[in-house]
Amino acid sequence: MNVWNERYASEEYHFGTEPNAFLLSQRNRLKPSMHCLAVADGEGRNGVWLAEQGLNVLSVDSSSVAVSKARALAQQRGVTMDVELADLAVWEWGVDRFDLVAAIFIQFAPPAQREQMFGHIKQCLKPGGLLLLQGYTPRQLEYRTGGPSAVENLYTEAMLRTAFADMDILHLQEHDDIIYEGTGHSGMSALIDVVARKV
Repeated sequence: MNVWNERYASEEYHFGTEPNAFLLSQRNRLKPSMHCLAVADGEGRNGVWLAEQGLNVLSVDSSSVAVSKARALAQQRGVTMDVELADLAVWEWGVDRFDLVAAIFIQFAPPAQREQMFGHIKQCLKPGGLLLLQGYTPRQLEYRTGGPSAVENLYTEAMLRTAFADMDILHLQEHDDIIYEGTGHSGMSALIDVVARKV
């Protein structure tokens, strides 16, 4: 069984149903009718919130259980959102397709796959399109309040600056904050945020 299907098997939403705080803080960058990709969107909390802001959202995830729960959450909140079951390693991301990519805690990917995913993210954004990304830094291994246990899956400022050097980095910040996102992410956390625009 898919490890993520097991994680999402409970009736409860593992990461809650409220949007990520960093995503919420970027609300002023959103415009109704933007075409948005929510990458590895899990049970849909971020995709649904983006749809509530009037965006055209495609929420993708590799867990069939999560995808079902994302559809249910959208229905419950009364919003329309496209939801797709996708293996991101082989999925067709497209070219110049989205105005916005929300990539919140997508750190399941080891370095080689991460590099490939970042390449796809840049490719699928339209010129002028925005990437909103949040992840954990290696210090998160001390807090142990969520995220991967493999240090190579975590982000550093230098790594992200290099990965998105061909974009206009509008915001890049490491910070420690308490987050409450269901039982999956809860407590003091070592975070890093990126806002970058495709040139």
